[in-house]
Amino acid sequence: MLQATKKWLFQKITSVIMVPFMIWFLMNIVTIFNGSYDEVVNFFTSQPSKILFSIFIVSMFFYSALSISEIFEDYIKQENAKKYANLGVFLSSLIIPLFTIITIIYL
Repeated sequence: MLQATKKWLFQKITSVIMVPFMIWFLMNIVTIFNGSYDEVVNFFTSQPSKILFSIFIVSMFFYSALSISEIFEDYIKQENAKKYANLGVFLSSLIIPLFTIITIIYL
């Protein structure tokens, strides 16, 4: 399978995975929107919310990293610049979700 085909397939799979998590997150954020600080913390510290939100964050960053990588492939002509831009996106798509998940776990 070609690399471009793999990226396309991963993008489609990730987008399908994100739909139920987005619906879940939107429904819950509406209920805690006007809530107090303690209600928001309780939502993010409950076990199902931690797991579901972590999966949602990881899939969201994976999808966005794939999308941004495709933009770099299309519009950046210099191979060195493309390589470093993709590396930066890859590192940020690992570090930011990891930091978020660790923060939620230790709330």
